[in-house]
Amino acid sequence: MTHEPAAPQLPRQTLTLSGGADIPLLGFGTWQITGDDAVRATSAALEAGYRHLDTATVYGNEAEVGRALAESGVPRDEVFVTTKCPPDDAGNELDTLHRSLELLQLDHVDLWLIHWPGAGSVNADMWRAFVKAREAGLARAIGVSNFDAELLDEVTEATGEAPAINQVRWSPLLFDATVLAEHRARGVAVEGYSALRGGTLEHPAITAIADRVGRTPAQVIIRWHLQHEVVVIPKSVDAERIRSNADVAGFSLGDEDMAALDAVGGR
Repeated sequence: MTHEPAAPQLPRQTLTLSGGADIPLLGFGTWQITGDDAVRATSAALEAGYRHLDTATVYGNEAEVGRALAESGVPRDEVFVTTKCPPDDAGNELDTLHRSLELLQLDHVDLWLIHWPGAGSVNADMWRAFVKAREAGLARAIGVSNFDAELLDEVTEATGEAPAINQVRWSPLLFDATVLAEHRARGVAVEGYSALRGGTLEHPAITAIADRVGRTPAQVIIRWHLQHEVVVIPKSVDAERIRSNADVAGFSLGDEDMAALDAVGGR
């Protein structure tokens, strides 16, 4: 006799971005997941209860993510979908977005990001195109990725409008209270990627907390993000790990644990 695994307890926390779109704090990342693996992993994430999917033009998996979403039976308006435009496509931003929408089988995305900074006037020029795309209803919210505070100010000054969110590498090893404060002073939400990379899962301070609270190191790291109100997008191709990473609503970290995790990077 086989038993179905218990359903994960997913957090339902969202963050309201400037402009009004609500982004789930927990999402499913798809970087480096391609082909049939991308379909299977995205399907597993949706089945586990994730309602936020993160992809990008350069990931080469928008079609697979779109197929998984289309075949999932989950209503479109229940899933927050992010994709990204590389600065190499500056001047052709809308063509890139229309291609992304075609591959994703969508008429709009919930969040569209400049994937990384370009040189010279590229960022400001792209940002103007992004504002037009949002005004045309092709993206509910627009933001950037891998920008620093100076670049955030640059695009804001060019258009009078700040990015809704900045997606950056983030984990306890990379925590920087100044960076968080800089974003919040500008009304820019922070979204972290690569949370489970760089040795975080093996760090003794993190594993000690995980052992004490009876959770995996990954669950502790994801929970840390949620309690900081930083969006987190863990990725995996393993269905059980995908479920486990989402099972973070049933516990919380105390102030001492949060402070200890903040101090892991020594900043």
